[in-house]
Amino acid sequence: MAKSFISTGIDIGSDSIKILVTTKKSSDGSTQVLVQNSEPAEGMRKGVVVKPQKVSNIIKSLVKKASQQIGRDINSVYVNLGGSHLFSTSSQGLISVSRADRKISQEDINRVLKEAKTFSLPSLKEVFDSFPKEFIIDGQEGIKEPLGLKGVRLEAKVLVLGAFSPYLENLTQSVLDADVQISDILASPLASARAVLSARERELGVIVIDIGAGNTGISVFEEGNLIHLNAFPIGSSNITNDIAIGLKTDIDIAEKIKKEYGTCKAGRDSKKKIEIEEKDLTFSKRDLVKIIEPRVKEIFEQVQNDLKEIGKDGTLPAGVVITGGGAKLPGIKDLAKDELGLPVKIGEAKGFVPAIEDTSWATACGLTQRGFDEREDKSFSPSWMKGIGSKIKNIFRIFIP
Repeated sequence: MAKSFISTGIDIGSDSIKILVTTKKSSDGSTQVLVQNSEPAEGMRKGVVVKPQKVSNIIKSLVKKASQQIGRDINSVYVNLGGSHLFSTSSQGLISVSRADRKISQEDINRVLKEAKTFSLPSLKEVFDSFPKEFIIDGQEGIKEPLGLKGVRLEAKVLVLGAFSPYLENLTQSVLDADVQISDILASPLASARAVLSARERELGVIVIDIGAGNTGISVFEEGNLIHLNAFPIGSSNITNDIAIGLKTDIDIAEKIKKEYGTCKAGRDSKKKIEIEEKDLTFSKRDLVKIIEPRVKEIFEQVQNDLKEIGKDGTLPAGVVITGGGAKLPGIKDLAKDELGLPVKIGEAKGFVPAIEDTSWATACGLTQRGFDEREDKSFSPSWMKGIGSKIKNIFRIFIP
């Protein structure tokens, strides 16, 4: 009897490296969690791999333990690429339809997408993913599926994702040195969005804010398309640092204070004194709010500036979905609503058994779901993206050492 298909995601983050191994339940189609483990990260800085060998050792350890747990080898994984070096830019390509009968073929679609990705980038920057937004046939805009339609000129508008080449190389090397293959690499904000968004939210217009330890990533969707992606070098570890400085205590105690008492909004008990006896430290929740709120506001200010640049501030009907470890901070939903002027909810991964309610696992969840998307030939992107992702990956694998 053939073994069931498993999908393995490895979330390589600033604070921890996580592995999630899943399979599909045939009874109801839900995603069954087989392994969910993590280890403290080493060799990472602000979401990027700076010491590949240290990261590789952790990945190898996680994969070995997971393989033992499920009783079979794990040969390939889906991994994330994070860090503020990530960027997105729009591009456009134009070709003449090749067939004499003017019917647009798959070859024409591939050519126009390749043309759209042909542009100059600064030194040490490279494209690692792309997403068609729409096609234009003889000036007619808004076409999603051009295959088989007739025309003379075919244009494609795409969103291109890019990265700093050395960081991308470090990531790929750290995984390959752990003796596993890379099935796909997803930008961290995109992987998180895959886990927490519904198709309706992507269609209406929504922004996902993924607050990690070292970075905050955003992804914006409209009419089912990814229209913007970015990342900022501010995360929940900055809040920990601020607490350590503000309360004049060490980092470990500051992290404990953040997790146990941290909040973005002062409540009725805000004046009540909190004592940390082992450090002879006394403070109130109001003191914490004065430290935490400015930093979280800074994150949302960065997000708002990005939305203004793409003309989407205050205009996304499905609002804001906050996920990542930073989403667990009490009061963050209300603060985001005040700062961004949109409806806000906390994003948890959907469809996992047992349920994964910890928002810090959103990226890992999205990575494993990517495996089932490919297996079932259902892309996270619109139907006209089917098959394109695999072609991009095959090209990308050529450059993996």
